[in-house]
Amino acid sequence: MHVIVAGGGIGGLALGAGLRRRGHEVAVFDRDTDVAATGGYHITLDERALSALERLVAPEVVRRLLASGSALRLRDRDVFWDYRGRVLGYGPDLSGSASIDVDRITLRVLLAEAVGEDLRLGKSVTEVGIGGDGRPQVRFADGTSVSADLVVGADGTHSVVARHLAAAPTSRPAGIIGFSGRTRRADLTDAEQRRLGTRSTTGIGPRGAALYVGFLDPVGNAALDVPELSASVTTGPTYIWGAMFPESARTDSLRDLTGTALCTALLDRFRDHRWAAHTLEVIARTDPSSVAAFRFNAASTRADDLAPWTPSRITALGDAVHATPPTAGMGAGAAIQDAADLLDALSGDTTTVTDAIGHYETQLRQRGGEVLTAAMKTVRLILATDTTFGALATTAACPLIAAVTRLRPAPSAPAPARSGAAR
Repeated sequence: MHVIVAGGGIGGLALGAGLRRRGHEVAVFDRDTDVAATGGYHITLDERALSALERLVAPEVVRRLLASGSALRLRDRDVFWDYRGRVLGYGPDLSGSASIDVDRITLRVLLAEAVGEDLRLGKSVTEVGIGGDGRPQVRFADGTSVSADLVVGADGTHSVVARHLAAAPTSRPAGIIGFSGRTRRADLTDAEQRRLGTRSTTGIGPRGAALYVGFLDPVGNAALDVPELSASVTTGPTYIWGAMFPESARTDSLRDLTGTALCTALLDRFRDHRWAAHTLEVIARTDPSSVAAFRFNAASTRADDLAPWTPSRITALGDAVHATPPTAGMGAGAAIQDAADLLDALSGDTTTVTDAIGHYETQLRQRGGEVLTAAMKTVRLILATDTTFGALATTAACPLIAAVTRLRPAPSAPAPARSGAAR
């Protein structure tokens, strides 16, 4: 079967690698000219996503990924803070988790290598439809076009393919603008290193201001202790942070800033909302060149609303169908699972390709509804604090919750990792 994949993000590359491995003729087209030219942040892959990858790529690729990933089970238990730095609660016990955090650049490069010469860079898809021969066809910005037996849109939130299928956008702004950056742990004061620890934390305050700080250490916390296989772009303990504010004219104006100017503006915004100075150190000491802004987009949380089209030889996956805010850390993993399910459907015993696509899209809707429901819980919580009542309730409730939390024993830290073994 000849398959065209429109989009070379995580999901598109995972599908391309799987199709190639199973002997299909595939071409993955992406507008980027360099696969490493993507956000230098991190994504979480849980056990389901890792299991899906094992169905898509060769074992040696999975080993390189694990050697490049930071194991969640080796870090401290996650913590929830308020805007003054008071502990409000703890996350679940991750000591038995198989999940990893990995640099987005690292994962994309590994998957691109698995796709090999079937990846065509610098080709932007502008239109999709049915050609004169009755086969699916895509047209590119340079005026050329190509046909195939199946076209899969893996072209993200503003998907050309999914818009064609749905005859409308498949997602909309979720009401939050995010700002992300990277800060070396060694650049923080000793006190703040101790407070943040080797874990992910989330801080929340009144008026929709929130700050996520993720811990990434693919060297000291490698999921697989085989340094010679590591392809990680992060070489030391690093905090990947994400600031969040509700969309407004004031927030939108920040998107025009870059570097130091953007960092300064973010710090001023948090200070206006009375955040404690030490909670902002991770932003104040960040690498200004790493800071970027992005809008949260989301599809419907109702599974029945997703992929609202009749199965055909054109379909889509990942954010093209179920655009998911990063607040649950599940978007990339869901796209990988989509790719594995689509590949399995095409390799199954269904009578026609259209039947296989119908089976796949049923799974796609169910998964999309689940990940969106999880992600939107946090989005709605943040937005709820951006009302007069919500701001007052947040300000009043935080010290009370913190006082109760102090009376409870803190969870114990995970046992130290053993070197020289799979972690």
